[in-house]
Amino acid sequence: MQVNFGEFTRIREIERLRKAFGAGRWRKLKGTASVRFDDGTIHRVELHWYEAHGIGRRKLKIKEYLD
Repeated sequence: MQVNFGEFTRIREIERLRKAFGAGRWRKLKGTASVRFDDGTIHRVELHWYEAHGIGRRKLKIKEYLD
């Protein structure tokens, strides 16, 4: 996976993230990866997720298919 670090200015869901996963320095990140789906196909996609030190990646979601 290739990660493009780009901290966005504000996370709208910050209180929900802290309540669900704990306090931390939450960042919203995006990157690209090859993903294998249940039907066996592999697609290049753009992913967005939240990450905090000591907590890890949470709430990965596919935003766009690149191929």
